[in-house]
Amino acid sequence: MTYCVAIKLNAGLVFLSDSRTNAGLDQISSFRKMMVYEKAGDRFMVLLSAGNLSISQSVREILQNEQIKDSESGEPITIWNAKSMFDAARVLGAAVRHVHERDGAALKRSGVDFNVSMVFGGQIKGEGMRLFQVYSAGNFIEATSETPYFQVGESKYGKPVLDRVLTPETPLDEAAKCALVSMDSTLKSNLSVGLPLDLVVYEVDRFATEKVICIDENNPYFRMLHDSWGQKLRQVFDSIEDPAWGGGATEVPIMVSPARSKPLKKITNHTDRLI
Repeated sequence: MTYCVAIKLNAGLVFLSDSRTNAGLDQISSFRKMMVYEKAGDRFMVLLSAGNLSISQSVREILQNEQIKDSESGEPITIWNAKSMFDAARVLGAAVRHVHERDGAALKRSGVDFNVSMVFGGQIKGEGMRLFQVYSAGNFIEATSETPYFQVGESKYGKPVLDRVLTPETPLDEAAKCALVSMDSTLKSNLSVGLPLDLVVYEVDRFATEKVICIDENNPYFRMLHDSWGQKLRQVFDSIEDPAWGGGATEVPIMVSPARSKPLKKITNHTDRLI
């Protein structure tokens, strides 16, 4: 399994992925889930992938040379000459369908689902930053100001902090910290996600970045974040008052009658009914 998250902000983009893959309890390996495509001064794109590793690796290989035709000129469009991120996402969708046409039937005969999920984002000169989530059928959706991030893989453990913290106005460094907390929460709760991590931070209108880092268990910042997040969560938890069942001195009693619903009815003998 895996966990990848990509965040689109007014200030730029943040991409984070783990590197663990599982083919059984005793078959754990590390494969990178992130690809960076950069043509300095012209375009910057990042691809994150989750799902069947053989499918995602095939898609990434084909994407380098995959082409679609421009509807007006008939000229071939690739990720290297596309004039918009939307067209680049169309090329990625075509690459996914290409792999499905080639391998889908054989995988089905072997009882293997065609399972791949991808996040693709970046900026091409002449337009703003864009972020897409691409599905197994090659179709995709785009991030909006209401939904400024996408996740693929084991998303549930890292989602709450993203929902509570992120807005389009969030600064890049704060968003990178939020992504790492999201990843740390996932690492804590799911063994199918593991170090090392790949982190990329892109500033708007730069069309290049030097903020590309691999984070392992010895990274000082990530170790500090892991320890601090656990300690602060415990402190916040301890600061919340325990339920006062006996109706003692408290400003927040728990034993109150709800406005619309009744308490759960107990079954005390064989003649009792819920209704």
